[in-house]
Order: sequence, then C-alpha cells, then structure tokens
Amino acid sequence: MDLQTIWFILIAVLFIGYFFLEGFDFGVGILMPFVSKDEIDRRVTLNTIGPFWDANEVWIITAGGAMFAAFPHWYATMFSGFYLPLFLILLALIVRAVGFEFRSKLKDKWWRATADQFVFWGSVLPAFLWGVALTNIVMGLPIGEDMNFTGTLAILLNPYALLGGVVSLLMFTLHGALFLSLRTTGNYKQRIEKIARMMWAPVGIVLLLFALLGYRHTVLFEEFGIIPGTLPMITILSFVAVFAFMQFNKYGWAFGATGATIVFGTIVAFQGLFPVVMPSSLSDEYHLTVYNASSSDLTLTIMSFVALIFVPIILAYQAWSYWVFSQRVTREAIPRD
Repeated sequence: MDLQTIWFILIAVLFIGYFFLEGFDFGVGILMPFVSKDEIDRRVTLNTIGPFWDANEVWIITAGGAMFAAFPHWYATMFSGFYLPLFLILLALIVRAVGFEFRSKLKDKWWRATADQFVFWGSVLPAFLWGVALTNIVMGLPIGEDMNFTGTLAILLNPYALLGGVVSLLMFTLHGALFLSLRTTGNYKQRIEKIARMMWAPVGIVLLLFALLGYRHTVLFEEFGIIPGTLPMITILSFVAVFAFMQFNKYGWAFGATGATIVFGTIVAFQGLFPVVMPSSLSDEYHLTVYNASSSDLTLTIMSFVALIFVPIILAYQAWSYWVFSQRVTREAIPRD
C-alpha cells in the first residue's frame, strides 16, 4: 500500500468520523424547535451536545487540512467547484457557533429566540449541503484537462444531488433523535423516542429511492450489477436494524445502527470512487486520482509521522470528554433564572 492510498484512507476516515459525530449534532439542532416545549427543554436540548459540538467540528477542519497538504489538486478543484456551497456551510457553522456560545449572554426572549434560529438553520444548511456536495462528487463533475471545474451552480443543483441533500438531512435528524434519547430522561425522552419511531419509515423510503437511482446516476455500483455488494448490503441491513432495535426499546443499539448506516454509506462512496477522488463527466482521462492529485512522497512521509504522533492524542482526548460527560441531562439540572 503506497502513501497516496494510505492518505486517501485517512481522509476518508476523517470524513466518516465527521459525519458520524457532527451528524447527531446537526440532528439535535434541527429537532430543537420541535421537541422543546419551554425554555427548560431548549436548555436540555442544547446541553446534550454542549460539551461535544466544537470538538466534533475538528474532524472536518483536519480533513480539509489533510486534503490540502496530501492532495492539493483535489482540494483546489473541489473548493473552487463547490465554492458557494462550502461558503454557505462555513457561514452556517459560524452562525450556529454564535447561537451556542452567546445564547445565554442575554436573558431577553427575543435574543434567545434569535440564537435558537441560528442553531436551527446553522444545522439544517450543512446537513443538507454536505449531501448535495458528496452526491455531486460520486455523479461526476465537468472537470477539464487542466483539473479545473468548468460547470456552473445550476449543474450542482441537479435533482439527484438535491435528493442526496434530503437523504443526509433526514438521516442526520434521525441520528440526532436517537442521540437525544440516550442523553435525556422523563417525558422529554418519551417524546423524542416517539419522533424517532415515526421518522424511520419516511427516511427509509427516501434512502431506498436514493439507492435505486444511484445505479443510474453514479458509478459506485457498476462492479456489483443488479445485486448490491457487501458494503451496500451492510448499509441497508444496518438501517433495517434501527427499526428492530427501536421495537425492543434498545435505543442505544438503534443509535449505533444509524451510526453504522452513516459510516458504511460513506465508505461505499469512497470505496466506489478509489483511486479516483474527483471523477470528470467530460472524459475518463480528466479524472483526478490519488496519484495525479497528490503531493510529493516526501511531503506525505512527513505528514505520516506527524499524524502518528497527534492523531492518537486527539482521539484519546475526545474519548475522555465523552466519558466525562456521559451522564444524561435532566430538567432538574437546569438553573431557573
């Protein structure tokens, strides 16, 4: 296994970690207006992800930095072609951070309502736009011989890509609902479990439609023929398992199953593309691959030593933080100001 392949796998792992962890953050932010009956409920909702959301965002920052250093042509083509969507994602994440950090600075109702809108829309937009972006990549983009994106915004907003955005939005919302069921108690927990059970079928229908259309609109399933391969089948079975676990009130296992669906779905995308990182719809000769888009072997070697030192430290710290804040959030723990 060469350095290019190793770094492709590492970047894939970073995106997988981001979608798994930030996915439930997005879901919690999206659900907050619908599951919170009063100010105490809203504080409970925010406190469930309060210790985690900013650390979860580190995964995408690291992924972007690794992509820039290891595969500069991949980084340049993607960030130029997706300039507006990625700008909107960045803006939404900034606005959401403002909502989290400054909500409690003023006690005025209008300010807290505004901060809640920041959190909501700052969760909806990234959850939707990441799905649009990833779907466009697996469909192929108009990339020329000079590795530049030659299309327009209208090309990115095609129906199948928009469906991909709906899939990611709904999947993250269900993931967030199950996370809330593990972090809350009492009537709040019962309400969120009911919402999760109601969401499963609609999300499943959209996922099935997206997967079936994927055989026509992407190149991910060409090697499988009509029958899905192992990874797509595992993705399907993990989503089916969500329903089974919820029927037996095993919401912790159900959360793990939605996480598995996100993880294996992302693996399907990266594995189906390899060794291509940005497929061109104009010609196979214009594909960006891990070889023509990468940095020098010396750069990748130095990066590998740095990653070996710091990645375990980051993982250990984040695991420790989840263990420290593992207790459920209760209404009684919220100060009445």
